Amino acid sequence: MLSEPRSGRLAAWGNALLAGFVSPDDSVLAIVGDDAVHRVEGLPGESGPVGLTLALGRLRALGVSGLRIALPAPGHPLGLSGPPEFNARALEAEEAVICHGSAFGLVPEVYEAGPDGDVHVEVVWHVLPVREAPPADVPSLGEAERELAEALRDATEVLSRLDVAGSGPVAEAAIDAYRARAERGREVLAPGYPPRAVRVLELAQRVGMLVSLASENGHGGAVTSGEMAARAAALRPVERTARRAQVAAYNAYVEERERGVR
Repeated sequence: MLSEPRSGRLAAWGNALLAGFVSPDDSVLAIVGDDAVHRVEGLPGESGPVGLTLALGRLRALGVSGLRIALPAPGHPLGLSGPPEFNARALEAEEAVICHGSAFGLVPEVYEAGPDGDVHVEVVWHVLPVREAPPADVPSLGEAERELAEALRDATEVLSRLDVAGSGPVAEAAIDAYRARAERGREVLAPGYPPRAVRVLELAQRVGMLVSLASENGHGGAVTSGEMAARAAALRPVERTARRAQVAAYNAYVEERERGVR
């Protein structure tokens, strides 16, 4: 699971732009991140791909007042509402952005370009129609925070006993990189988000990183088929809960608008 999905950056900084908290240039810079360029294809009224600045302005003109995200996985259409074509594209990409106020969604397609040693990443966001319906399986911030704490507590004992939390130089380097990034004071969410959303997202990203380390480091101390099954069973609900919490955090801006907080 990506600690910072591209859909999350687009939704968070797109919401900040729509609300007037940041300039178009600052919003686009944050959305693109370490990628080379992002373009948007399929916008009504445009014959080809356009830049993010134009795309976000056009979406606002089309009635978009906020952006949500979806982080679906096989058997778990988290954040999606249809139709099937959009859901299938989002599932293939493992993420998507859903517009609030107008029935559009955006799915990223990622390309690597350039010679060996100088490869850069380009992203094309495909605009597709979506069904205006409640997103699937998205908890409230309060529910997400409680579920995340419970899942982490329940899994810790099993993971520790089976020695699957991740050890060795690769895992230690990944943890050190995560801590260094946190210590640099990176902005977890864009301006305008409630503090609780920031707290939930930080915890969800931390849990997601630990689950990724456990998944990528073989079977840990699990040597029997029973132990391996227990390890997988412990990781699955934690990963699922962390994804749900990420979606709840990124979607908090729109949820507050719907409740009339903003």
